[in-house]
Amino acid sequence: MDDAQKEKFEAAAFRRLVAHLRERTDVQNIDLMNLAGFCRNCLSNWYREAAEAEGEPISKDKSREVIYGMPYAEWQARYQREASPEQKAAFEENKPQGH
Repeated sequence: MDDAQKEKFEAAAFRRLVAHLRERTDVQNIDLMNLAGFCRNCLSNWYREAAEAEGEPISKDKSREVIYGMPYAEWQARYQREASPEQKAAFEENKPQGH
């Protein structure tokens, strides 16, 4: 496999992951963080960092919209729930550096 094919497959996998996360609005970001150590916001940050590394500045709001499929505030209003004390405790115990 050459580099172009590899990048094409990686991009397809990324698009599928984003689509999956858009469909699974029942899964909260804190659940993702507690189980996997990353969430939708992490993906949007990585997307923004990749764009900026290529000389394409993108705002935090725009990169979040790419991942969420809508403005972040709209997603929060529609789908985000208050984290339970158990979720918050698990996050504090396991949170990655920088969160």
